[in-house]
Amino acid sequence: MKAVVTRVNSASVSIGGEVRGRIGRGFLILLGVAPDDTPEKCRKLAEKILGLRVFRDENDKMNLSLSDVGGEVLVVSQFTLYGDVSHGRRPSFIGAGKPEIAVPLYEQFLSECERLGFAPQHGEFGAYMQVASENDGPVTLIVDTNDLK
Repeated sequence: MKAVVTRVNSASVSIGGEVRGRIGRGFLILLGVAPDDTPEKCRKLAEKILGLRVFRDENDKMNLSLSDVGGEVLVVSQFTLYGDVSHGRRPSFIGAGKPEIAVPLYEQFLSECERLGFAPQHGEFGAYMQVASENDGPVTLIVDTNDLK
């Protein structure tokens, strides 16, 4: 699994002009699933992301976690994180997990957020969505389960 995590002052996701999820201060998480991903990888990814200490403390150091600042979470499925642009000009998405693998893991990620104390706002898997955000910093991290120890 792969996620792009952006620290935001606010973010929202809309489908067909209707806002489906909205947060204030917190994390906008774009989440991609690969064919070989597992429930264990999903659990580890959620724990890693939601425990990141990237909010500023009183000394202006990135030292506070999402829970320390009372932050919120917006999760948006993003199969294009597995786009391969190494050949030609048109991306290939064969590295993205098919819906029968990706949907259950996306839903598990939402459940893991809930388990860890963050009721996630979210989009809709497979829908055409518009995502708006006010990035804070900006601070954006790529977290890939293949890189986690």
